[in-house]
Amino acid sequence: MFLLILLAYLGGALTIVSPCILPVLPFVFSSASQPFRRSGLPLLIGMALTFAVVATLAAVGGGWVVTANQYGRWLALALMACFALALLLPHVSERLTQPLVSVGNRLSQTAQDGQGRPWAALLLGVATGLLWAPCAGPILGLVLTGAALQGANVGSTVLLLAYAAGAATSLGLALLAGGRVFSAMKRSLGAGEWVRRGLGVLMLAGVAAIAMGWDTGVLAQVSTASTGSLEQSLVTRLAGDKVPGAAPSGDAAASGGAMNGGAMNGGAMNGGAMTGAMTGGAMQAKAPQSLSLPDEGPAPALDGAVQWLNSQPLTMAQLRGKVVLVDFWTYSCINCLRALPYVKAWAEKYRDQGLVVIGVHAPEFAFERDADNVKRAAAKLGLDYPIAIDNNYAIWRAFNNQYWPAHYFIDAQGRIRHHHFGEGEYDQSERVIQQLLREAGARDVSTQVADVQGQGAQLAPDMAEVGSPETYVGYARAERFASGRVTHDDPAAYTAPDHPRLNQWGLGGTWIVEDEQARLEQSGGRIVYRFHARDLHLVLGPGPDHKPVRFRVTVDGKEPGAAHGADVAADGSGTVTEQRLYQLLRQPGAVGDHTFAIEFLDPGVSAYAFTFG
Repeated sequence: MFLLILLAYLGGALTIVSPCILPVLPFVFSSASQPFRRSGLPLLIGMALTFAVVATLAAVGGGWVVTANQYGRWLALALMACFALALLLPHVSERLTQPLVSVGNRLSQTAQDGQGRPWAALLLGVATGLLWAPCAGPILGLVLTGAALQGANVGSTVLLLAYAAGAATSLGLALLAGGRVFSAMKRSLGAGEWVRRGLGVLMLAGVAAIAMGWDTGVLAQVSTASTGSLEQSLVTRLAGDKVPGAAPSGDAAASGGAMNGGAMNGGAMNGGAMTGAMTGGAMQAKAPQSLSLPDEGPAPALDGAVQWLNSQPLTMAQLRGKVVLVDFWTYSCINCLRALPYVKAWAEKYRDQGLVVIGVHAPEFAFERDADNVKRAAAKLGLDYPIAIDNNYAIWRAFNNQYWPAHYFIDAQGRIRHHHFGEGEYDQSERVIQQLLREAGARDVSTQVADVQGQGAQLAPDMAEVGSPETYVGYARAERFASGRVTHDDPAAYTAPDHPRLNQWGLGGTWIVEDEQARLEQSGGRIVYRFHARDLHLVLGPGPDHKPVRFRVTVDGKEPGAAHGADVAADGSGTVTEQRLYQLLRQPGAVGDHTFAIEFLDPGVSAYAFTFG
């Protein structure tokens, strides 16, 4: 985030050699004969603050339009096109900016009547900011784009303030240096108009790309949350990198909030808080023990989802009187998949007694933004409860969440009473649901916990035997790569290691390695991984043409046989048909160190991440 702020500040400082500064210069240099503290400084402060406020309102408005409904996306694109035309065609810019210019001129006249006083200089700065805000098309256009795709937030305002502060700094230095700088600046602005028009052309091209759907692979690189991209900056730097969560096998995407590891554990029960009567899965047939569930504050709004599945959009006001479980998940995350059988069981068991389960699908990879992909995955997983597709991470940010999976337990008064991050402690979570239902007045609430057994990839792992970490294939978060130096975003030939050490991996063949994936250019490409775990999974997807990609798996150079996973035959053969997590190995018996290899018989496959169980 600091780097983004620094770049925004430097961009603002360089505005002094841009044509968009021209409307501002006469106002700024009109204060040259006055003391800087009483005249120039208040003017620059007023100008910077006004620009940030006006641009933030535009960003918030653009974000709201998109979250209103799917058609809002097209309206936002139309607005972006208008900004691009304003950069390209001066007469369009004049018409669009006329209302703000008119207000600015009136404020300027009022300020000049009180010349020499700090409040007058501040008012003149406000007028100057109104004149300047619509002229800063490139920055404002980029912020509107970010708000439209990812949701406006405090980070947008901070970046705008940094940009405005940079411009105010350079103008302040010019003001202190005197009128000679003004004359030199005017001579340097000739080429700026062509730069302005070039930016307009680029913005129009961007609008066309988004409208045509060519941005599917780029969306995760332009905010949230999070890859070495803008989305990764907003989701992980603002969507840090994804690291192990506080709970067993929990995935965390540090979104820049204060939450880390156990930052909210003061309001959560730890592993030993509910021992005794809970041991063994079911309590004895006696009055249930009351749990100490602290009040963690009001539950945030559920606004901002781009689409809802299995339900109309829900609000916390509508849910008042119900006990609510909010489950943050994403469909290619193995930790989320292994938690889902428990969430499904709770939804069915306690639905009639007042429990509402809401799944919030917050994507990790670009393909998980496709609502049709999420809908198909939810159907295959048998999820019939409401699901909010949170592509803009609006609900994620509202809860200050940073984990997949994450469970928030909300009482009938709309207060968060408990949370749990990652896998495990399912008995504790169900006890919380039971108590909140009893507090809400439900009768005959069960005192036993559900007997849940996941199947396939959803079977719970023996974490004591998992000696390999989640591993990303894209260069943004890749670690322990053993095939030499990675070439970013261009085709390159790689040689897979013959004898990788434990948890080393490598590529063989011609691949294009991008920030969140590696895409195979020619058939015969391989991926090799030395691992220690019962299960091995790999998130894969077919090529842009969606043609199936055949593959063959080996373990220590042999067919997997009885160790084959749900998506692989005993001879190691399989096919990539859609973008999802594939279970490639499930070893029977004792777990040891083995070398996994997968060879793709067709080109085009994309590989994203290894997970283990």
